[in-house]
Amino acid sequence: MTKKRVAIIMAGGSGERFWPLSRKNRPKQLLNLSNPDKSLLSEAVDRVKPLFGKDNIYIATGRHLVQPIQNAGIDIPAENVIGEPCKRNTAGCLCYVTAVLSAQENVSPEDISVAILTADHRIKDADKFRSSLDISLSVAENNDALVTIGIRPTRAETGYGYIEMDSHAEPASGSTSSNPTFPVVRFLEKPDRETAQRFLATGHYLWNSGMFFWRLSTFLSKLQDANPEMTATTEKITKALQNNDQEQADKHFQALEDISIDYALMERTSEILVTPANFEWDDVGSWDALDRTYPHDEKENVSIGDPVVIDSERCIVYNEPGAQDMAVSVVGMTDTVVVVSKDGILVVPKDKSQDVKKAVRELRDRKAEQL
Repeated sequence: MTKKRVAIIMAGGSGERFWPLSRKNRPKQLLNLSNPDKSLLSEAVDRVKPLFGKDNIYIATGRHLVQPIQNAGIDIPAENVIGEPCKRNTAGCLCYVTAVLSAQENVSPEDISVAILTADHRIKDADKFRSSLDISLSVAENNDALVTIGIRPTRAETGYGYIEMDSHAEPASGSTSSNPTFPVVRFLEKPDRETAQRFLATGHYLWNSGMFFWRLSTFLSKLQDANPEMTATTEKITKALQNNDQEQADKHFQALEDISIDYALMERTSEILVTPANFEWDDVGSWDALDRTYPHDEKENVSIGDPVVIDSERCIVYNEPGAQDMAVSVVGMTDTVVVVSKDGILVVPKDKSQDVKKAVRELRDRKAEQL
């Protein structure tokens, strides 16, 4: 039986699709995008605190964000904010937190089970969510396998990766009849519209949530089989941290390949199990997600910061400074996103919300300061 459970919340993304609100030192995880009173990261921590306790929750982020996150009033110990030396995608992030946990915890890797979570999800029923996490951790503790949570599709979404599950197989040990866990057949890339519609119709495909569960020993063993070079580097980082040699740990980390955990590990191993979610979930990935997270007026507009919205339908209007400091008016628009910050304005058709990154790239090329 594992002796310790910890939660790792990955919060290193820059959230460029939420410009002009999201900035280098205040990325989307520190913005109130699904709850007017809490940041996404605060919500993520508060959801899992009853299951893990605040001392066993860690936030993995870029080193430049450690101080902003510590200053944000999030209820975990300051030392539990782990700053990665540089960007190395999700595989690098998980290798680094594995090294940190291995170096500082007084239990063996066989006795630590880990929930890998993200800071940009909207989850309605926190009790059901924690139940799914508890079951997925139990499965990880009872099987020599990596575990993930899959989301039952509600639409033919082309912006998510998918998981094909073997729902006819015997449920895995540690799961329950009400929330069973099944073998994963394969991971699939973002599909075209026709393929997504087929996935939706079969009932055997789930959205890839990016949440993972394993014992540290299982992770290291599977990573050794799939990517021995990455495993060897993780062990070097661990030894450097044990010797309090941060400079050497950083040097080893910088040598890691910049690759996602899906490519580095999940798609290269066959011992993967998936728990279909029984809670309502949404990925807060771009401005159009506010359609699903905030209330609407009678013409289906989302209005934040008291803008004036006239003869418009299905628009999202976000006035960050508020009506007293900035008067914002939108007239005669349809299916449009308008976002005003103190030093930036965005106007984009709702169905082009994913393309905000293109504007950020152009602003970066111009060496704009508003990033």
